[in-house]
Amino acid sequence: MKVVIQRVTYASVTINDTAVSSIRKGFLILLGIEEADTNEDIEWLCKKIVSLRIFSDAEGKMNLDIKEVNGDILVVSQFTLHAQTKKGNRPSYIKAARPEQAIPLYEQFVKELEINLGKTISTGEFGADMQVSLVNDGPVTIIIDSKNKE
Repeated sequence: MKVVIQRVTYASVTINDTAVSSIRKGFLILLGIEEADTNEDIEWLCKKIVSLRIFSDAEGKMNLDIKEVNGDILVVSQFTLHAQTKKGNRPSYIKAARPEQAIPLYEQFVKELEINLGKTISTGEFGADMQVSLVNDGPVTIIIDSKNKE
């Protein structure tokens, strides 16, 4: 399971010219699920995400986590995070989980993140053609792969 976490001052998802979710200060998380992912990956990632100290304290040092700043989270599914680009110019997505496996893991990820954060998580729509807008704060962008825990 891979995530790209962007610290934002604003993020939103639009589908068919309709705004479906938006947040202010917090994280926009792009989530890629692969065939080998399990609930263990979800639990580890969710704990890691809410514990990341990447918000500035009073001295401007990145020392606060998302709970300490009362931040929000917007999760968007993105299978293209598992693109393999070593051969040719057309990416292969062979490692990305098929929807029948990915959707339940995506839903579980959102639920686990809500439990860890202690509030509702905003989302896009799995598999939809979405337009994602954001104002990256910093910019701060963190990439985490649950298969590289050590």
